[in-house]
Amino acid sequence: MSTKEADAFSPDTKHAPLPVAGYTVQSGDRVAIVNINKQIEEEVLRRVDDLARHGAVDGRWLSIGKTHLEQAFMAINRAVFKPERVKLPGDDLPPPASSDAA
Repeated sequence: MSTKEADAFSPDTKHAPLPVAGYTVQSGDRVAIVNINKQIEEEVLRRVDDLARHGAVDGRWLSIGKTHLEQAFMAINRAVFKPERVKLPGDDLPPPASSDAA
């Protein structure tokens, strides 16, 4: 690994957020954690692909299992990156006056 690559995973390195609303600056530690998760995910999904090629499995359940694995890794990575909710137009407006007619 080059010095530049090693610096990218330094806990002090800050990575710009994805150009997607809600994503924030991430530390090198968090990026490293998610990259490890992505590698583990790929290894598991390749095992699922091997099972699909084998042919002696129930393809419907294998597909369901693959989808759940993908969802699990997405949820785990969201837990690490902690994307925020986004603002919508009008969020800065004051709430409407109460119309209680008592």
